[in-house]
Amino acid sequence: MSNFPDPIRAGLERGWKVLGGAHGPLPEKIICDVAIVGSGAGAGITAELLTRAGLDVVIVEEGPLKSSSDFRQRESEAYPTLYQESASRKTADKGVSILQGRCVGGSTTVNWTSSFRTPEPTLRYWEQHFGLDDFGREALAPYFEQAERRLNISPWLMAPNENNELLRRGADKLGIPSAAISRNVKGCWNLGSCGMGCPTNAKQSMLVTTIPAALDLGATLLVETRAEQLVLAGGKVQSLRCIAVQPNGAPVDAGQPATTIVAKHFVLAGGAINSPAVLMRSKAPDPHGRLGTRTFLHPVVMSAAVLAQKVEGWAGAPQSLYTDHFMDTQPIDGPMGFKLESPPLHPVILATTLPGYGQAQADLLTKFPHTHVLLALLRDGFHPEAPGGRVQLRGDGSAVLDYPLTAFVMEGARRALLAMAEIQFAAGAQEVLPVHEMARPYRSWAEAKSAIEALAMKPLLTKVVSAHVMGGCGLAGSEALGVVRPNGVHWQIENLSVHDGSVFPTSVGANPQLSIYGITNRLGQGLTKRLTGASEALA
Repeated sequence: MSNFPDPIRAGLERGWKVLGGAHGPLPEKIICDVAIVGSGAGAGITAELLTRAGLDVVIVEEGPLKSSSDFRQRESEAYPTLYQESASRKTADKGVSILQGRCVGGSTTVNWTSSFRTPEPTLRYWEQHFGLDDFGREALAPYFEQAERRLNISPWLMAPNENNELLRRGADKLGIPSAAISRNVKGCWNLGSCGMGCPTNAKQSMLVTTIPAALDLGATLLVETRAEQLVLAGGKVQSLRCIAVQPNGAPVDAGQPATTIVAKHFVLAGGAINSPAVLMRSKAPDPHGRLGTRTFLHPVVMSAAVLAQKVEGWAGAPQSLYTDHFMDTQPIDGPMGFKLESPPLHPVILATTLPGYGQAQADLLTKFPHTHVLLALLRDGFHPEAPGGRVQLRGDGSAVLDYPLTAFVMEGARRALLAMAEIQFAAGAQEVLPVHEMARPYRSWAEAKSAIEALAMKPLLTKVVSAHVMGGCGLAGSEALGVVRPNGVHWQIENLSVHDGSVFPTSVGANPQLSIYGITNRLGQGLTKRLTGASEALA
């Protein structure tokens, strides 16, 4: 890939205004129209809309600016440089491992491209319980359509790899419907290394779409720069204090502010966990105790299987098929529903996820080419016993999510493990291993069913992961129910908006990328209109 065109390096050569890290020292003070914290899904969409309208925009990103020339399909390089806490961020009790991007483009640079519109049952629930009367399917449809055009989101038409095909094969035998997943790709090489950054620039992440568009229109990008604190007075943000950080996130000069940004308007788009944390460090008003609460994860449990044939789950589009059967067959506020998908398999992420250690794990890894994995996204936030978690600050001001895995959640996890094992045996698995510290490989569905029903479904024993963090700055029609208004503006701070997945009042019930694109497209267009009087559309 060494000779593949690199649009980021080309933009830098054209004179993009990028500062921080290797790109040059941060100025002591910057004055602009709008300062955006973050560079992921919500930030990128917002930045493109605002710069199109002629506004002077500064984008603040804690992580580095990496590009296709840096993406060499190596886990050892990708996780430390592109992810929060080297892809080892965890909840307070270590019960859930969380994958979040920490680089220009945010999680859109490292996600697996799965794109779903916000499910209609979720939108109805938001209307009924959070006063979001104008967030129905028809009201949001134009904003989703624009995002899909701008980012080349469409159903994946190539044949699924064997790892995904096994999901369909097993589901078909059990009479369970499955369908293709839409992906935001253009000219995809079908390499399967999406989680390590796309080396061919096929993934239409913010890194190669909206952020370059904003930079071409004159925006300034600060990298390796952490937004520490909003300075508040008189119901407004007066400025944003930032510090320079090293590639590992440690401050370059501890305790010393590197730059102050003064803007007419500020947009938090650092993602759930980070956006609430900025408001907490800023001592933002929170009269109803909503800030940082109702933070959701789509807790994920997994089931591994060994097939006679090679699966080679590292090759090909990572997620191209799914089933919502276990969501659609019960009420949204009933027993916890779950979506089934097939994740990509790479050596490091597989070895750190599978149970066991030493020789036992080495034996499992000898079967790596024949290994298949299913994952279940548990739909949290719709039942009183699945209220999500709370973002908190450690003593050094860094963020951590306290997310209790309640008995209700863990019973949903048990049902998901049962469903996945049955599908895998139906697809021809020789053995199935629920990803649980007390489980072992089972050779039949009857044996697996009996064992899973007896497993102690407790945190740390049951392996739970997540790549979907939502909530903490929820949208609501009244200030008693949320942190921000339906237009994204903070209820108590008039020149502050939040444009990322933290505004969701519940989890989405589907991979949230397109939900963030569509909803922040709407919020961004509204903000552009209020600030400039101009009407801008994403596509």
